[in-house]
Amino acid sequence: MLDTLLSPLDDWLTGAKPLASDTADYHYQGHCPRTRQAYRLPRTPLAKAVVQQLMAQLEAVQPCEDSKGKMYGVLLVQTPTGIGVLKAFSGLWQAQAQVPGWVPPIPGRSQVALQEAHTLDRLAAIKDRLLTLQALPERETYNRWQQEQAEARQRLSQQHRDRKQARDLQRQTAARTLAGESLAAALAALEQESRGDKAELRSFKQQWRDRLAPLETKIQAANAEITALKQRRRDLSRQLQADMHAAYSLTNFAGESVAIQSLGNLPTGTGDCCAPKLLHTAAEHGLKPLAMAEFWWGPPQGDKQAGKFYGACADRCQPIMGFLLSGLSAQVLGSTDIPVGAQHAAPLHIGGIQPGLEVTVLYQDPWIIAVDKPAGLLSVPGRYRDRADSVLSRLRLTMPQDAFLQPVHRLDQDTSGVLLLALNADTHRQLSQQFAQRQVQKTYQAVVVGHISKSSGLIDLPLWGDPTQRPRQWVNWQYGKPSQTKFDVLHREGERTRIAFYPLTGRTHQLRVHAAHPQGLNAPIWGDRLYGQGQPSVSEAIRRNRLYLHAHTLQFTHPHSQAAIALNSPLPF
Repeated sequence: MLDTLLSPLDDWLTGAKPLASDTADYHYQGHCPRTRQAYRLPRTPLAKAVVQQLMAQLEAVQPCEDSKGKMYGVLLVQTPTGIGVLKAFSGLWQAQAQVPGWVPPIPGRSQVALQEAHTLDRLAAIKDRLLTLQALPERETYNRWQQEQAEARQRLSQQHRDRKQARDLQRQTAARTLAGESLAAALAALEQESRGDKAELRSFKQQWRDRLAPLETKIQAANAEITALKQRRRDLSRQLQADMHAAYSLTNFAGESVAIQSLGNLPTGTGDCCAPKLLHTAAEHGLKPLAMAEFWWGPPQGDKQAGKFYGACADRCQPIMGFLLSGLSAQVLGSTDIPVGAQHAAPLHIGGIQPGLEVTVLYQDPWIIAVDKPAGLLSVPGRYRDRADSVLSRLRLTMPQDAFLQPVHRLDQDTSGVLLLALNADTHRQLSQQFAQRQVQKTYQAVVVGHISKSSGLIDLPLWGDPTQRPRQWVNWQYGKPSQTKFDVLHREGERTRIAFYPLTGRTHQLRVHAAHPQGLNAPIWGDRLYGQGQPSVSEAIRRNRLYLHAHTLQFTHPHSQAAIALNSPLPF
């Protein structure tokens, strides 16, 4: 069987080749769960050169744009006659789990294949129903009517203000020119007009409540069904996960074979990725790994782009990487110490996470730490393992297990810049109070798509998050929370304008909505995937894989020294 899986390096590359030990740009790494010994396996230029040939083969079989997107990988191993190559794909390839010439799936899959197919069908049906419920036409109608209501309310309010101003002038005139019963009659008439405006406003509100109520009822019923379906989906996934992990068996280079179930609470699909399949196969046949490389092939999906290299996925592969590599020649992973003291700029490199997203420490003392968050990295871990990589996760890897570390505020995943964290509970409480009481001064810079005629101003639009369309936020005058942003125009160039934002409140996506909304700047931030879709120049920035929004400065009072602290993150654009 090994003869059909293992091919010599010369079948892939001819002529001069990079060395197997060439400098790596990434390491697959982890700690043995038994001994805590660290192991690592590089991604080298030689492995990447083999991948380029594999991409050419895939393109000949099924062009990238016609492929179903997935991860592929190669593992270079030492053989008695030289270097051999194993190749693998994640999940299924053209609906097949086992394909000649590719490493087979992890043992145990066949035992749960029927149950897996049945569960996946049920999960697909739930997904279709969720999409239907989330795309109810009543939602669009409801949002449109709410916008109409807000605009009508603004017009009515303006009319009432104008009438009140006129009445105030009439009262002043009557007080100067009338007396006795004539004055009383004139004032009574004006008061009657005032009551009429109030009655008109009550009638306006009731008419809109009556109009919106049927839609709200249907949307609430749909939301309740969505909640129930999501719970059902979680239950099905957990059961399938438990059954699959009990059946799947992994082997490492120390000769140990264990069920995935014994390696922790891992998500469904663990063991189906390229890296586990490649390393398990090599360990099972006593082959010594030299280097490994994984890449995405197919249409773009999330942050995955065709032909790009990626490291071990945070949810499925990284948690078991230490076990898989156990038994190789141990290599101690370099520890990362964060200097303590005044401001500095020390890159924080931690292995086993998304490459190319380094976190830089801007300031640290015994109470606080401030970092320069890169665009594309979460501030805190998400709910699921595929969103585990974050600033908080990385910093915790450098600290004792029981150490206190909490962010005082957050930045969107796509936003870069200054992020502040507290190193004890009291500091966290005091800094949080400063943010809540608007005692912290924040400056953001952004590039928006559009010409802004005003040189400065205040955007005051209440924001509301529809729970069925998270994380998207909407301007909603009935349910929205007060949200205010000051802005200054810094520079105009063609269709793009550089803006300085000064948020007075800290709502989710506040700057992005205030920039894009017609009642705000009516100019989405360049590269905004949520609020700038459909505009060619916005899409151009999306292809550059960044949102042009940066938390530039942060000023606050140190809760212990009472000194004024001013943090600055260099502009990346």
